[in-house]
Amino acid sequence: MSRDIQVTFDARDPRALSSFWRDALGYVHPGPPGADLPAGADPLAAWDDFLARIGVAEEQRNTKSAIEDPDERGPRLFFQQVPEGKVAKNRVHLDVRAAPGLQAEERMAALEAECDRLVGLGATRVRRTEPEPPMEAGLIVMADPEGNEFCLD
Repeated sequence: MSRDIQVTFDARDPRALSSFWRDALGYVHPGPPGADLPAGADPLAAWDDFLARIGVAEEQRNTKSAIEDPDERGPRLFFQQVPEGKVAKNRVHLDVRAAPGLQAEERMAALEAECDRLVGLGATRVRRTEPEPPMEAGLIVMADPEGNEFCLD
């Protein structure tokens, strides 16, 4: 029997990091418990209202955040505030599948286009690995706004 998973990120600023990944992946912030948000409503504003209503102090309202795949195919991503910054290379990272089925120059052009989009959202380009068939299709290593490495492949 398979299990659903959630991927958890430690973060300095959970709301900002979850917003980056929301935009990077096409995910959404879910609304607070019991909220039926109208189309176009801002779920983060709804969370602010909800947390204020239940008495959460303002300085505690950015300690957690989550995003979900609106198509319910990908895992939920959860972001939790921690006091320390990132100190070493990730042992686990996300691969953002930006060019599935593409090869050679077409693949690398698609990865470069996605890299440019993500840099515009706040990511940093780390390095490009060229295709070396049959073992390497080519990829671009990037870092999110808090320095967590991920790959475009």
